[in-house]
Amino acid sequence: MASSSTIASSTTLISSSTRVSPAKSSLPSPSSVSFLPTIIPSPLRSGFALRSSLSSSSRRSFAVKAQADDLPLVGNKAPDFEAEAVFDQEFIKVKLSEYIGKKYVILFFYPLDFTFVCPTEITAFSDRYAEFEKLNTEVLGVSVDSVFSHLAWVQTDRQSGGLGDLNYPLVSDVTKSISKSFGVLIHDQGIALRGLFIIDKEGVIQHSTINNLGIGRSVDETMRTLQALQYIQENPDEVCPAGWQPGEKSMKPDPKLSKEYFSAI
Repeated sequence: MASSSTIASSTTLISSSTRVSPAKSSLPSPSSVSFLPTIIPSPLRSGFALRSSLSSSSRRSFAVKAQADDLPLVGNKAPDFEAEAVFDQEFIKVKLSEYIGKKYVILFFYPLDFTFVCPTEITAFSDRYAEFEKLNTEVLGVSVDSVFSHLAWVQTDRQSGGLGDLNYPLVSDVTKSISKSFGVLIHDQGIALRGLFIIDKEGVIQHSTINNLGIGRSVDETMRTLQALQYIQENPDEVCPAGWQPGEKSMKPDPKLSKEYFSAI
């Protein structure tokens, strides 16, 4: 038998309706999570109030913001960095925060140059770069190798295990500080796992995946996730169900309105 004593439940409601002003040289600290306590006198009313509160908050925003001490979890500001990179067979500087207010960023880490799975991923992203460009998105590859190693790999043709010319920069993380700040560094090996992060135009990490060393990533799924992210940011009262593709039906995050989606399945 359930106790008839008063049940207190706290519902975390998170709002992202306030947009962060773009900045070129630094990343603002992440917003704090707000807590709105709800005290309910019975289990039945507790469940009803919880659903009502979630429904109300969902209509305002369905984006989640994590806490500052959880960096770099999804919902937080991406750790900023400035590092050397190779692009168009030249050495350049890349600063992540310079994309704030301008572009989305696909930031992916890979273990090492001149390896096996890595060139299949790197060239696959390069071959699809024009599609990312149409979505106002930059692609950045990162490994712990030096810019000299990156350059040598770019100057090696694909048939010989190289990359050939790429359409986006390869960043050098020789200090391993970038890999560490994004939580993908294997400390005892000194290399990065296959981490991938989608960062929006406010500099917030909206998606992350981390594969072990032997598992390559899908450009198709990265593209689909990016498109879903951009859709819900443009349509904040909607969410994208499993496998959603552009042009397909989205869903209203509401107990009643969601039935329109489910009834069409």
